[in-house]
Amino acid sequence: MMNAECGIEVKPNVALRYSEFSIPNSELKKTLIVIAGPTASGKTAFSIQLAKALNTVIISADSRQFYKEMSIGTAAPTPEELLQVKHYFIHNISVEDKYDVADYEREVLQLLDELFKTHDNVILTGGSGLFIDAVCNGIDEMPDVEPEIRQKVEKLLQDGCIPALADEVQRLDPEYFAIVDQQNPRRLQRALEICYQTGKTFTSFRQNHTAQRDFNIVKYALLWNRQELIERIDKRVDLMMEQGLLEEAKALYPKRHLNALNTVGYKELFAYFDGQYTLAEAVEQIKIHTRQYAKRQMTWLRRDSSYRWLTSDEMDDISRFANSHQK
Repeated sequence: MMNAECGIEVKPNVALRYSEFSIPNSELKKTLIVIAGPTASGKTAFSIQLAKALNTVIISADSRQFYKEMSIGTAAPTPEELLQVKHYFIHNISVEDKYDVADYEREVLQLLDELFKTHDNVILTGGSGLFIDAVCNGIDEMPDVEPEIRQKVEKLLQDGCIPALADEVQRLDPEYFAIVDQQNPRRLQRALEICYQTGKTFTSFRQNHTAQRDFNIVKYALLWNRQELIERIDKRVDLMMEQGLLEEAKALYPKRHLNALNTVGYKELFAYFDGQYTLAEAVEQIKIHTRQYAKRQMTWLRRDSSYRWLTSDEMDDISRFANSHQK
């Protein structure tokens, strides 16, 4: 049963050989290297090693690591890791700030304009596929939604909470439901607004727009088999608890109504504070929900054939990997 909760295993034969790691055949001279993968796959450590080998910097694409109040529960880079390589979009906003994927796309593109003046390669890494896609492909233009539709969806959330939104998205757009963060009310609301407004699926609008970028993009995803990933997730949750996740969640409990805090690792501990779980049960729920999140991340990644999958052996040989991206 545990295996079914986590990750869609990508067969090793889809991973590319070292000889296939190459800059696209293009006149563009700058390259954005995307390092993606499910939660607990080792993106941070791998990206830091690669950035050091390439003498470059890292842009975070983890939408929860943006928040300065959330460090332990989001597995944000440690102060020691941040000293090794310059990072951007780590702890840059507050949980109380309004910030969305459009803001992120605009700010990252502006930053890349500056970074590419001094770097041939820049690394973009994180587990938020929507934010990675926004930088690489742009944001699809969506139809305007009438106020009455927004009110209808908001009422559904108020009356039935997140499960009501999720059930309706699953009914109207099962393809999007398979990849969306099913605990994120804003993304569920947005999908329903478009479905109700147009009578079409939200997915159908997400496929229509690919922006042109003035830099190369190469995309890698880190590959682990299902059982290895489960073990990595469980160990990381235990480590988070040892590092003080309970205390971090307790400090944020008064702000638990904020959308930023509707996040795995925090919401389960909020439920513990409310008496819904014992502490042991809350920790086990964090592990289960993290495995489920990893599975959705893998579904998202597999739909994009431009990703090249890296095995653990290839992750270990960082110098050879880095050499393929040297100018």
